Amino acid sequence: MSLLRVSLLRLAAGLALLPLLMAGSPASAQSTAEAEAKARARNLAAFPEAARAHFGSQNSPASSLRARAIGSYARGCLAGARALPVDGPSWQVMRSNRNRNWGHPELIGFLERFARDVPRLTGWPGLLVGDISQPRGGPMLTGHASHQIGLDADIWLTPMPRARVNESQRENMPATNMARSDWRDIDPKHWTPAHTRLIKAAASEARVERIFVNPALKVALCREAGADRAWLSKVRPIWGHNYHFHIRMGCPAGAAGCTPQAAPESGDGCGAELTGWIERQHKAIFGPKPKPKPGPQPKPKPPMGLDALPDECRQVLLAE
Repeated sequence: MSLLRVSLLRLAAGLALLPLLMAGSPASAQSTAEAEAKARARNLAAFPEAARAHFGSQNSPASSLRARAIGSYARGCLAGARALPVDGPSWQVMRSNRNRNWGHPELIGFLERFARDVPRLTGWPGLLVGDISQPRGGPMLTGHASHQIGLDADIWLTPMPRARVNESQRENMPATNMARSDWRDIDPKHWTPAHTRLIKAAASEARVERIFVNPALKVALCREAGADRAWLSKVRPIWGHNYHFHIRMGCPAGAAGCTPQAAPESGDGCGAELTGWIERQHKAIFGPKPKPKPGPQPKPKPPMGLDALPDECRQVLLAE
């Protein structure tokens, strides 16, 4: 059976189950899940041979294969994935309808241990966890360019409520924008010292290679870091990431075929580099919008195909 046929059959099975999974849910939760399913279906129809179509249709992990992060963070796949339970003692998974709470066992173990420390670090009841990876990793039909090898995780900057989220809130509750209205700093109505302590604790972990945050958030972290600034080198500014921060783990020890993240640049990244990010972001949001060029608009670049991924990713797709 061809890889495309396997992928299409698995996607059809998943979409057929959607009404059953949502039975009895509030209308708002159903509409959110339906919108996600429709976007997935549109992207599948537009480029049915793309790598994202194959991996975005997988509903279960390649459990017959040993756990491996294969390739690079934005061009790879995941064998032997483990799911982060949707509800834990000090965490809850958000947007669980996406089925992106899968990761390499080392990342999942780290998240569980890290979440247990959150009440002590921050005073919060726990973490709200966003996207990790798909069951077999790889490119996604909607969303991220990275998160492909099970070593990336998004952590909401909204604390887990003491009453815990219900099913409707899990799918629909908005996250909190931590950036100030001018996008040059944090919003003091929402940002607290606990956010700095949380991100510092994650960045201080030896196995964490990067933390990605919005440039406005990095401004606050630079200001609030104090004398211990070594961890700031791992915290890099990037577009978006004003609702959550992104943890990236390093390749597991001795992992053949996992492409490591380059070492961070020296210094704390709080000088001219950060200023440049802030100014570019401000200009992109508030500056004049470029006018479209006259004449036919260029067609969008097709998404990557399977040939762009490591050869082992074909085995991951076909494995039981």
